[in-house]
Amino acid sequence: MDTTTELRFLASNSAGEVSALLLRPADARWLYVFGHGAGAGMRHRFMGAASDALAAQGIATLRYQFPYMEQGGKRPDAPKLAQATVRAAVAEAARLMPKLALIAGGKSFGGRMTSQAQAEAPLAHVRGLAFLGFPLHAAGRPSEERATHLFEVKIPMLFLQGTRDALADIALMRKLAKALGKRATLVAIEGGDHSFHVPARTGRNDAETRTELLDALAGWIEDVS
Repeated sequence: MDTTTELRFLASNSAGEVSALLLRPADARWLYVFGHGAGAGMRHRFMGAASDALAAQGIATLRYQFPYMEQGGKRPDAPKLAQATVRAAVAEAARLMPKLALIAGGKSFGGRMTSQAQAEAPLAHVRGLAFLGFPLHAAGRPSEERATHLFEVKIPMLFLQGTRDALADIALMRKLAKALGKRATLVAIEGGDHSFHVPARTGRNDAETRTELLDALAGWIEDVS
């Protein structure tokens, strides 16, 4: 039986506590520390649906708020604070579920802040990073500048990217994955945008696309083991 626990933990001494949701299926062997995107918090329907789908495959999730979202703000936290929050969330996950192996990452902003934290200093007990829509560049401004720190990450990384993602030109993502070598796995979701929405003309719907990407995530997590 799946259990959901609401909790709070200290993001930093300056920012105070933030909220989190721990969803643990009875057969969990892994715990995904799951940061939200810049414009929506941990209770967004995508975050909830992803956590439910992962729970069905035996993967627990710890969703958490960044301080600006906890306080009702719209401007994302500065990288230093966001990275401190990632580190605190990972530490809380390890404390709560010490027997579960950890994967960290998240949607867009949450994933990039996780990778930056890992590049700065390895996150304790984390075996791999999984990104659901890595924001490689600003919309309409293809660039690889935001990828520089990824070369300092020495653990496996999974990039789940829509081929229509305005924040990650798929050709640049393929080039990046090749440059990162064996540590990087890229899964391209055909027709998906940054939110993994697909146009009706593809003959698929968003639920099918979400199943595709979360099956890929679950399979990668098993491979990392």
